[in-house]
Amino acid sequence: MRKVELRMKEQYKYEIIKELVDHNGNKLRAAEKLNLSKRQINRLIKIYKEKGKSGFVHGNRDRKPAKSIEKPISESIILLYRNKYQGFNFKHFQEYLEGDENITVSYTCVYQTLMRAGITSPKIRKSTKRRLAKEKLEKEKKLKNKTEEEIEVIVNYEVALEDSHPRSEKPKYFGEITEMDGSMHLWFGEKKSCLHLAADKATNTIVGAYFDWQETLNGYYHIFKQILENYGVPAKFKTDNRTVFNYQFLNEDKRTSDKDVLTQFGYACKHFGVDIETTSVSQAKGLIERDNGTFQDRLVSELRLNNITTIDGANKYLIEVFVPKFNSKFALDRTKFESVYEMSPTTEEINYTLAVLTPRKLDNGNSIKYYNNYYQPYENGKLKCFRPRTECLVIKAFNGELFVTIGEKIYELRKLETHKKYSKEFDEIPLEKKEKKKYIPPMSHPWKLASFKEQIQRAHEKKIYA
Repeated sequence: MRKVELRMKEQYKYEIIKELVDHNGNKLRAAEKLNLSKRQINRLIKIYKEKGKSGFVHGNRDRKPAKSIEKPISESIILLYRNKYQGFNFKHFQEYLEGDENITVSYTCVYQTLMRAGITSPKIRKSTKRRLAKEKLEKEKKLKNKTEEEIEVIVNYEVALEDSHPRSEKPKYFGEITEMDGSMHLWFGEKKSCLHLAADKATNTIVGAYFDWQETLNGYYHIFKQILENYGVPAKFKTDNRTVFNYQFLNEDKRTSDKDVLTQFGYACKHFGVDIETTSVSQAKGLIERDNGTFQDRLVSELRLNNITTIDGANKYLIEVFVPKFNSKFALDRTKFESVYEMSPTTEEINYTLAVLTPRKLDNGNSIKYYNNYYQPYENGKLKCFRPRTECLVIKAFNGELFVTIGEKIYELRKLETHKKYSKEFDEIPLEKKEKKKYIPPMSHPWKLASFKEQIQRAHEKKIYA
């Protein structure tokens, strides 16, 4: 006969009922001891008479829970996380289990399965961190003979608690405030890169995203172009107040156009009528900071999962896959918000406004040195000559075309080669193709040297950037 083992509460209940039946005791007193009704006592008496001691074993003992998952599935979940999806937060992992691995389980089930296996989520809560830290310290016997105050200090030391930040109201309109930031991180491959990100504050819609190797003007121009083409002209940008934006602290002779990020970006914003607000407080643009954290958590894992190791591949995946998926999951429905975006400019206007402007002077050879190459101004296919030391403004359009503003006119810039391609004495001169007349944009763009200098002065001295 199998030996019946009862747990403490079951054993206590059994002894009370056994005493009651064997000695014809008082049912009301037994009911009081067990905190049960007289009707329940009668049921237990019947069970005792029919089944004896075994009748007091709980019916769910050794029974598998109805919502529990099979052991092979549980093992598969653990194996997949450790080998393929390592670094994913548990919610993100559960989405991929259902979408890519055909394993349909609840988030709670995934959480419990991984926690039992000693795996903690990268997005673990502070309270859970504290509990696990305390359990670990107790296991290591580091909290032995410690008071509650001492334990609190030790646990707080082990788990660095972040300061809480106050909530603020969101803007009313879509396009009212667009937060921008750059995040340097090991996004893909073995080299760090910078993710330039722009998010609408009212809806948390990612409106622009672009990878570059550093936080650059080129990166911010790319997300500005995405915003202009896809949504229109926003009302205001909110961005960091970093040293690269406050470039006026450097010596005058060390300033270069490619590093004058905010001055250049602000110049383009001024043309489109977009305000710029800068802040040195990260909490003031908490939305984009939080989005950066989400991207670092999810995007890194997905890029690794898809074996993306190049910046071109990362940008393609970012725009075509990740940003739409992010917006559908985390952003509010922007169609339910009134938009303050103004009509998108033409492709031509975007190309020539998102330009890099660089002051230069013509040398004695009627040339301009730009990025270690020499260029000369042309008008209608003919070389234009100017006096040496004439001030000018080199314009590099978004698509890479080069122009120069001298006085009140715009000229085409042509690269001056170090050597001729053909020799009249020794080579057969190929037939020259009729050169297509190059389009010169109108002077309606704010490309005058005087206005550019004025803008730089306002940015450096008065911190007015647009």
